[in-house]
Amino acid sequence: MTATEIRLASRPKGVPTLDNFSVVDTEVPRPGPGEVLVRNLVLSVDPYMRGRMSAAKSYVAPYEVGEVMTGGAVGEVVESNDDSLRKGDVVLHELGWRSHAVLPAGRARRVDPDAAPITTYLGVLGMPGHTAYAGLFEVGQFRPDDTVFVSGAAGAVGSMVGQLAKLRGARRVIGSAGSPEKVRHLTEELGFDAAFDYHDGPVTEQLAAAAPDGVDLYFDNVGGEHLEAAIDALNLHGRIVVCGMISQYNATEPTPAPRNLAQIIAKRFTMRGMLVADHNDLYPRFVEEVAPMVRDGRLKYSETVVEGLRNMPQAFLDLLRGGNTGKMLVRA
Repeated sequence: MTATEIRLASRPKGVPTLDNFSVVDTEVPRPGPGEVLVRNLVLSVDPYMRGRMSAAKSYVAPYEVGEVMTGGAVGEVVESNDDSLRKGDVVLHELGWRSHAVLPAGRARRVDPDAAPITTYLGVLGMPGHTAYAGLFEVGQFRPDDTVFVSGAAGAVGSMVGQLAKLRGARRVIGSAGSPEKVRHLTEELGFDAAFDYHDGPVTEQLAAAAPDGVDLYFDNVGGEHLEAAIDALNLHGRIVVCGMISQYNATEPTPAPRNLAQIIAKRFTMRGMLVADHNDLYPRFVEEVAPMVRDGRLKYSETVVEGLRNMPQAFLDLLRGGNTGKMLVRA
């Protein structure tokens, strides 16, 4: 059998291109003692992967040029040298960007394909959903009657944040997105009270119109102009959760801080960055609370699925351009 791997061919300067990736066919690896061989079925594409393509020091090691990239994946165990997993088990692990993965059995978590579609373990019931839950309730200290603003609201994390806030009693939930179709998706399908296309005019003006009484909690996936607008709209003692800043990921020069950051003094707002790995203790509670909402339809999710592992680099580039609604996935 032949395996396929997606490797980092070169580090991008600015916006990545297909030339930064190489698709390589190789032999299927063999598992050693205590290891399993997994045939990947569905692979995750996430914005944080852009940061790992850079050599800059960050919270996680960069991808190495010439090496296979990594990311979340769900696959089927085809060979096991460990009693904890058997052939045919479906598992979640972090060795995506390849058709076959060999890893210690302890680094694979068995999931139940009968309890939920396997794609959900990479999205609404996986890392993005967990991120939204921890960011909104633990980091953001959400309170009923909050007015919540979410940027990148049609993405895997943002769409969850808005819905969870509504289900927990938010007074008003506002989202920004990058197309009229996504705006309609937020208001007509996901229950946001208001949404706007950030291409239609200054974000500050559109947010002020959507939130005439201000914003209590801002969940930031975008940074830049959105962050400045949120600071302008923030109420006294408001909270900002910084989950991502996708607008700056491809910048070739340092980007300026929000020009209105001095408002932190008068408004006494708090601004906290977050990484979901800091909140692994919340995962059981997250699944216990959210899984029933997904099952009975109270919490809706969308997936953009690209067919074929060889198309994964293009799917990643499309993600960075906003070409997804909900979770971006690749079916191997």
